[in-house]
Amino acid sequence: MALLPLAESIVRTVYPSGISGSMIWVQHLALWVGFLGAAIAARRGELLSLTAGAQLAGARSRHWIDIVVGGISVAVCLVLVYGSLQLVSVEREGGRALALGIPVWLAQSIMPIGFGLIGLRILRRASPTWKGRLIAAGFAIVPIALWRFEALQETGVYLPILIALVAATALGAPIFISIGGVAAVLLWHDFFPVSAIPTETYNLAIKPILPTIPLFTLAGFILAEGGTPRRLVALFTALVGWLPGGVAVVAIVVCAFFTSFTGGSGVTILAMGGLMFPMLLDRKYTPKFATGLLTSAGSLGLLFPPSLAVILYGLVAEVELRRLFVAGFIPAILEIGIVAVFALWAARKVGIERVSFDVRRAAKALWNAKWEVVIPVVVLGSILGGFATLVEAAAITVLYAFVLEFVIHRDLTIRKDLLRVGGDAATLIGGVLIILGVALGLTNYLIFAEIPQAAVDWVQTIVSSPLVFLLLLNVFLLVVGCLMDIYSAIVVVVPLITPLGIVFGIDPFHLGIIFLTNMELGYLTPPVGMNLFLASYRFKQPLPDVYRAALPFLAIRAVAVLLVTYVPWLTQFLPALLLGN
Repeated sequence: MALLPLAESIVRTVYPSGISGSMIWVQHLALWVGFLGAAIAARRGELLSLTAGAQLAGARSRHWIDIVVGGISVAVCLVLVYGSLQLVSVEREGGRALALGIPVWLAQSIMPIGFGLIGLRILRRASPTWKGRLIAAGFAIVPIALWRFEALQETGVYLPILIALVAATALGAPIFISIGGVAAVLLWHDFFPVSAIPTETYNLAIKPILPTIPLFTLAGFILAEGGTPRRLVALFTALVGWLPGGVAVVAIVVCAFFTSFTGGSGVTILAMGGLMFPMLLDRKYTPKFATGLLTSAGSLGLLFPPSLAVILYGLVAEVELRRLFVAGFIPAILEIGIVAVFALWAARKVGIERVSFDVRRAAKALWNAKWEVVIPVVVLGSILGGFATLVEAAAITVLYAFVLEFVIHRDLTIRKDLLRVGGDAATLIGGVLIILGVALGLTNYLIFAEIPQAAVDWVQTIVSSPLVFLLLLNVFLLVVGCLMDIYSAIVVVVPLITPLGIVFGIDPFHLGIIFLTNMELGYLTPPVGMNLFLASYRFKQPLPDVYRAALPFLAIRAVAVLLVTYVPWLTQFLPALLLGN
């Protein structure tokens, strides 16, 4: 995937037409990476899910909950396999071909294969015994019966099925299971083919922007797994460590950097927590403060290029990505600044020891991290300078990260690390893309059923002021953010709120940044904010202690969200200055 765009950018300098069909191949490779990555995630038990309900269950009931949740998940996977086979069959009869004559249906075949592998992995993990797995497999009778007895479509049988799907999600079922299952049930009830779900998933694959997601994520994982974190920490410590609270600022900036590349605040907490937590304790910060700071810093950086969340939002909301990234720059700096100021104030209040500034040490650290320092220049310069498309810039970033970590510094080796790092990146990519794919099927149904228009009409009856609408939107998004991961929320909620933004005259780019900053805040919101669970796991602290540690940072981040919401200048100044109206 990385080599084809790189070759395209080189060949285009000689032949303006480039390599015929290369982008089509890259797009379909993204589809394969997504489904194979989701299968890897299923094997590892790392498909994105809501784990709060699962953690509340006792050990005795957990066994049967796993069987029931696994059975429901297997039934949904069976439905998605069936719908995918329908799509492949229709495409095979159509006879379309990709470049070099490869049939389209062959490229699509990864969907039934992928859903099948995921279902088998979930079934295997549902119980350690064959008896439990057989019970879970028995849930497949439900969709088979629904297909067999068409008269059930005109009854209310779909309601208890929807309730079961929601309950399964609360108890730990993968989020794509609930979204895909709900979409399938609603389509079935309204006499639509379930093949609409894999059809929308495939339509996602042919969007030119999709390959940037796995490519930028892979680059981020290569950097995070190599020596880049240590070099950046050393650099920022040398530059600002002399400040009272300087190490806290280092943690904030480095976490923001890696979240922007890896696309997941959870990845940042897990990867950087082991490096930064002992460093903060060594500088006499309390465990409570260190936990709260890193839990909060994990979701900073989601507005910076090449953030996966911003790319997905632009994809779903159909807004210009370059303008969306530019609109989010000042709000991103504001969020980092307000957390950093709080950290400096807290350090001064408790009397954190200061370290004198050493010019030689700073110069040495800068020299050691010189290749990392220019990464933003490479990414943004290739895009804004018009030298490369967004996909080509992502491929250039992968090449740069690969050369940096495998060739120049040799922190990683091809034999030991390349497949491991690629597998880790594919796991995150697959977990996100499979949610996005099935959610587009649900979104398509909602649009057909005119749900967004109904929501617009209802909101207009109770709200007339744009300011009140924005306040209610903040409250709604805060709830959504603490119940759903950001990627699920983008594909489910964005199609509902964008028509409302138009009605109330909210700039679409301003609305996008409001949405994304609220989702960042949702990561920290008790009781089920994702960062809270990950911090509890990484720092080995009880959840109530993590809640208390995160509350001060939640409060100051809420101030930043309100400023972004009610001061449109923050999102509109830079786009107007750099890109024009």
